[in-house]
Amino acid sequence: MQKIERVVEYLHELYPEPECELKFNSEFEMFVAVLLSPQCTDKRVNMVTKELFKTANTPEQVLAMGQTELEKRIYSTGFYKNKAKNLILSSQMLLQEFGGKLPKEVEQLVQLPGAGRKVANVIAALAHGANTFAVDTHVFRVTNRLGLVKAKTPDETERKFVAKYSKYITPDLHLSLVLFGRYICTAKNPKCAECRLRDVCDGQNSPLR
Repeated sequence: MQKIERVVEYLHELYPEPECELKFNSEFEMFVAVLLSPQCTDKRVNMVTKELFKTANTPEQVLAMGQTELEKRIYSTGFYKNKAKNLILSSQMLLQEFGGKLPKEVEQLVQLPGAGRKVANVIAALAHGANTFAVDTHVFRVTNRLGLVKAKTPDETERKFVAKYSKYITPDLHLSLVLFGRYICTAKNPKCAECRLRDVCDGQNSPLR
């Protein structure tokens, strides 16, 4: 059995129905939550969005709130000025170019300010069931530590993973890798003793260990 098959099988055993830990009730709320998530925990994002979405959960409401107030609301997520600016600009673009709705294609999603490939891939997978491969810090670490790919950046990781393993990519794969990296294959003190992939893992010699 190939390593990728072992990984996919094991992740499915661990997380048969993986779910995103960000909380949202619409595609736009999902976009906001994912945009706020870099350099911030999902728990913190959920605390912020729980209050934010009471008054601003549409592009129109975000624009009506304005950047100054938005900065106050999302301050604790970090990098709040840039995040607020990108939310304002993205809301404007959604209304002006996409009828107020999130586009389905990754090539269009990456045009939204602050999105980038990770956010675009996450949105495409969660909202539309697309077989995209989003690479956040957990996916980057896990795929390289296991030796599935050898890459220096998230974008390079995505390109190499898609090129080698496209038939294994599903919306669940990204979510499972995130959960695995968050709770088992952690950045510090990974739980190798309880991981059934340790016999095929390159992590002992990996700088990402």
